[in-house]
Amino acid sequence: MSLYLIDSQIDDCHARLYADLPDLVELSIDGISSLPADKLIIADVSLYLANQWSQPTIVLASKTQGNELAQAWQRGAWAGWIREQLPNALPEIVEQLITQHLHQSDSRDLPAAARLQQRLLPTSLDLLNYKIEHIYQAASALSGDWLDYWMTPDNRLLFYLADVAGHGAASSLLTGWLAAFHGSEHSPQALLSRMNRLLVIQNAGKHITALCGLLNPRTNHLEWCSAGHYPPPILINPDRTVETLNSSSFPLGLVTDLTLTTQTTSLQPESQLLFCSDGAIEIFSGGTAEQLAQLIEALSQRTFSPPTHLSDDLTILSLSRIL
Repeated sequence: MSLYLIDSQIDDCHARLYADLPDLVELSIDGISSLPADKLIIADVSLYLANQWSQPTIVLASKTQGNELAQAWQRGAWAGWIREQLPNALPEIVEQLITQHLHQSDSRDLPAAARLQQRLLPTSLDLLNYKIEHIYQAASALSGDWLDYWMTPDNRLLFYLADVAGHGAASSLLTGWLAAFHGSEHSPQALLSRMNRLLVIQNAGKHITALCGLLNPRTNHLEWCSAGHYPPPILINPDRTVETLNSSSFPLGLVTDLTLTTQTTSLQPESQLLFCSDGAIEIFSGGTAEQLAQLIEALSQRTFSPPTHLSDDLTILSLSRIL
């Protein structure tokens, strides 16, 4: 980042600034209007308070200008240096300030990014005799889980849930990539195979687990497959008994030739199929088997209620047959 000096005083601190910051360029007040918004300015505190430019600024103040220095901080100055006592290691301090600013800017962008992620989720579908619902709750601002569904040209419902390995912004970046597959394929095998092939080619350094299903609403026939995903699909029968539908392969992104095993069943009236990310079991205590048992119990008894604060992203995709 280029550095600019705006100062009305000529004093000993200038020699130190130019010596330690060789990229420093002198600039007049009139030149600020043509200066890009991300350029860093070092300026006299009085000039900063009088002109109120928007560029990031480090102010220079004398020992007697404590009030002005406080006002400058309140108005957004990055830092304040005393002319007579400039800090040591100025280049390192400037670099640290720039890094902190970039992190703060990224944090300010997170709410907007979270809203965009929510808008990319699928819109509701009216499906005769069926209801589609979901819970999509991030552990932080952005989620590394994803879900989607759409109608195929032959009027079947294709739906899936995916969980990108890891947490945070790096994992959430791949949810936008996943959203781009909307409507692209017409079977679970074709969709997961295509995702896997492209993920391997792109060498993204992440793997993704996924569950994918295809429902024929006319015949109530369901087929599904899993790409290394846990927990397995959960089927709640009309009498509230529960089955786990086990079918698995490697996660997406690990091997070029992915073998997917497809299973089939029929959905009975008043039954419910649930795809869950692993964040759904992590809200319970105990080992993995105990956590899964508690999740199944809560879902079957309709008492599942996720906490506000999560340690992992939580997503549940529910498909219920009404009649």
